[in-house]
Amino acid sequence: MSNIHLHQITKSFGPTPVLRDVSLVIKDGEFLTLLGPSGCGKSTLLRILAGLEVQDSGSVWIGERPVDGVRPKLRDIAMVFQSYALYPHMTVGANMALPLRMRRLNAWQRLPILGWVVPGTRRVAAEIEAEVSRTAKALDIGHLLSRKPGQLSGGQRQRVAVGRAMVRHPAVFLMDEPLSNLDAKLRVQMRAEIKDLHRRLGVTFVYVTHDQAEAMTLSDRVAVMLEGELIQVAPPQEIYANPDDCRVAEFVGSPKINLLDSVVRERGSVDAVGTRFQLLSDAEPGTALTLGIRPEAFHLSDGGGVNTLTGAVRLIEHMGSDLFVHLDLAGLDHALIVRLTADRAPHIAPGQTLHLSVKPDRVLAFSRDGKRLRAAGPAEMCKVPSLRQFAL
Repeated sequence: MSNIHLHQITKSFGPTPVLRDVSLVIKDGEFLTLLGPSGCGKSTLLRILAGLEVQDSGSVWIGERPVDGVRPKLRDIAMVFQSYALYPHMTVGANMALPLRMRRLNAWQRLPILGWVVPGTRRVAAEIEAEVSRTAKALDIGHLLSRKPGQLSGGQRQRVAVGRAMVRHPAVFLMDEPLSNLDAKLRVQMRAEIKDLHRRLGVTFVYVTHDQAEAMTLSDRVAVMLEGELIQVAPPQEIYANPDDCRVAEFVGSPKINLLDSVVRERGSVDAVGTRFQLLSDAEPGTALTLGIRPEAFHLSDGGGVNTLTGAVRLIEHMGSDLFVHLDLAGLDHALIVRLTADRAPHIAPGQTLHLSVKPDRVLAFSRDGKRLRAAGPAEMCKVPSLRQFAL
């Protein structure tokens, strides 16, 4: 079993707290992504799991055993770094074979010339070569085994780094922003390859990124981290459609969610920016709330009635099949952003007045401390957007 249990992990660098009482259970064979902005502590948490950092308090379990104090090479994990960490003087084949040579050959057998006369060296070396060849073929880099890293593209180097991890057959793969150095087109290709790799291997993956597209497309579950705290852990569609915290709602989604200050008029309705909104919440009258409305939740209307906003178009961003329309609304000190399909809104121009409506079940309500207020009764789950909304 390669399930992982992180229990109440804390870590500080000097007076600065980096991780605050983080507890997380990762299931055997799961692909879990740690998602958050730079400096939130996600890479530090991954390094603690790998054994490259030591937590101030808390415990780490891999499978059925605690690994606190266990050296990294004894934890049965493999880590792929952001910088690939390939040895530039070694060939691709030698880079991939290195972890197997260190594990299967003793110090005498690893000697450049004399090692070959030590009994058993040739047999083990042949096994290592065969394992490297099989792994390279699976990653479509078999023709690159004699090259040096400096002769490879970014995507090829990434495959070599993954291959070096694969040959060990670890119980857990750890990946620290492995695609951040690639261009946009190659990142899309490598996302698909990593997802397929997880499907084929069936082992536990823990992946660190600040990129929403990677988190939403790769993961079985996403763990959102902010300021050293674990805010929410859930499947990608749940993170997007039903965030538990206003900070999660703001961080996940592109363009960002629209936030409107409001006050409850009566049970089931609120006033915000001069408009009455029906709300699936039983908050008490007079309660101050923050409404969250995703840009794609709006649709054009004829105006009038509840859940309808009217504003003037400030600017339009053309994104191919979609338009990001920025609206000026009375009582709102920042632009409201609306996502419309280009074919359904072909004649919108700056300065034009638009009427926009939104269904009550697409309006999220948060208390002023940022906590989500759930509906009093069952409500239809918001539809999850297509993945292109995160890739733009």
